[in-house]
Amino acid sequence: MKKAFGSTTVRRFGCTLEPPNSRTAGQPYAFSPMSDRILIHGIQFYGYHGVHAEERTLGQRFQVDVELRLDLREAGRRDDLGATVDYGKVTAAVMEVGGSGQCQLLERLAERIAAVLIERFAVGEVTVRVTKLHPPMSHVTGGVSVEITRP
Repeated sequence: MKKAFGSTTVRRFGCTLEPPNSRTAGQPYAFSPMSDRILIHGIQFYGYHGVHAEERTLGQRFQVDVELRLDLREAGRRDDLGATVDYGKVTAAVMEVGGSGQCQLLERLAERIAAVLIERFAVGEVTVRVTKLHPPMSHVTGGVSVEITRP
């Protein structure tokens, strides 16, 4: 929970609220739909990405985490898949991009995934984290990741 005073906003329970002095008594707080998020963790695929030729020849496992920001109020009211983003279709899009083509850099792979998600789904913002689970680096046992956010 983040609290701020003065002219900044207050974040609580995932909702962005106006500071108390920005509204008249009795009025409800303003809600920002961009504070709604769909989070998909641990999408894994085998891909042929990396700087070294061996990585692009032999391949390796990658993991992607996705955060989609969009207004989920209507989906919550109606309990209707048509009013939100289908998690299965998002996962399939990530798998499609990750399993096709080759990128030398995780940064490029993350950009490609973000671009496809923005193109195919009605989202206001997307955050993509791509992790190379077993990079060819001694002393790194937990993987390496790149995370980007795009409007």
